[in-house]
Amino acid sequence: MKTEIPTPFKGYSLVNGLKMYYEIHGEGKPLVLIHGGGSTIETTFGRVLDELAKNHQVIAVELEAHGRTGDRGVPLSFEQDADDVAGLLKNLNIQKADIFGFSNGGTTGFQIAIRHPEIVNKLIVASAIFKKGGAPEVIWDFIRNGSLDSMPQQLKDGFKEVNQNAQALDTMFTCDQERMNTFRDISEHLIAGIKAKTLILVGDNDVTKPEHALEMHRLIAGSELMIIPGGHGDYIGEITTLGNGPTAYSHVTGLIERFLTD
Repeated sequence: MKTEIPTPFKGYSLVNGLKMYYEIHGEGKPLVLIHGGGSTIETTFGRVLDELAKNHQVIAVELEAHGRTGDRGVPLSFEQDADDVAGLLKNLNIQKADIFGFSNGGTTGFQIAIRHPEIVNKLIVASAIFKKGGAPEVIWDFIRNGSLDSMPQQLKDGFKEVNQNAQALDTMFTCDQERMNTFRDISEHLIAGIKAKTLILVGDNDVTKPEHALEMHRLIAGSELMIIPGGHGDYIGEITTLGNGPTAYSHVTGLIERFLTD
């Protein structure tokens, strides 16, 4: 029998040996939110979470080494993150959920759909890549040569708001940098094998090339593609973008809601 979980709920679950932080907001069909690299629940989804929770049981997670979740002391991988999200849902007795991943969280979303297709109802992949060529070379140069000092201040401040451990912040940056420096393409065959109904979101001036988003759309049968004016995360008000008030992202959340309820 499924244990009823009060909402909103904030806490931890032991997942694959990791003490993983998660939150539950709202009621309805489960919708998992997976933040971007260097981020927390709040810095990626803080401006749209309440809107998404109006019609869904939103399960927002913090992945290994991010925010309030610890780390295992080994290199991060999108595959392990996918297994951790699947493990959390198992702990919560949730057999199937919609998955919404932003940036690195979108790449994790791909891995969930590939490694654990039975738990994915619908998939939203926002501003993500499945191969290195999906982002311009200048981004990879920045990743290779970057330091904690070059990390956007909003992301550093957001981390410190939920975790005051300076070493944890350094660990997060180092782990994310190493993961992207060693990133290997996901094969087109695996992407094309995704059966979940998929929505691909990207800004027309995004880190993800619009033509890469179009490539995903063509590979995943029956997928939908939305190219929205703006940069990386503008359309959901990610913390490094300008905040324009509580209704600024309603058109995009409305499109997301339409996709999830069709």
